Amino acid sequence: MIFITVGSQKFQFNRLIEYIDRLIEKGKITEEVFAQTGYSDYEPQNYKYKKFLDRQDFEYMLEKADIVITHGGTGAVIGALKKGKKVIAVPRRARYGEHVDDHQLQLTEQFQDLDLICVCRECEDLESALETVRKTEYKSYISNTKTIIRDIEGFLEEE
Repeated sequence: MIFITVGSQKFQFNRLIEYIDRLIEKGKITEEVFAQTGYSDYEPQNYKYKKFLDRQDFEYMLEKADIVITHGGTGAVIGALKKGKKVIAVPRRARYGEHVDDHQLQLTEQFQDLDLICVCRECEDLESALETVRKTEYKSYISNTKTIIRDIEGFLEEE
């Protein structure tokens, strides 16, 4: 199953939602697909979706998914990686009115450089990105949150 999440920012991401619809229509995606479409106004014709999911439903869809296609938000990418999912990140781009700048492109490229995800800069490359993630084994994400907390606590104790 493929789970698509575009986050909860008050920006549309019609470009991604619509392109997935076209790939399904052409038979390029045959898996079950579900999307959390957020503030996008395009309504998929070939797969199930909901604008927003509560935390429990979101976690359920994340667990169920084999592949997660997400915008380039840190939380969405790390959340999928922590669940051991294969991730395709399609960064929101300013030139399409999807965000105010292109920071998601820079962020996702860092994750890709660490061999954790596949970045798909343009939707026209999604079919190729899907082929790539299906056959690629990525490194496992290792959180350093505990180390950071320990370091902060150590610093505070010194004060």
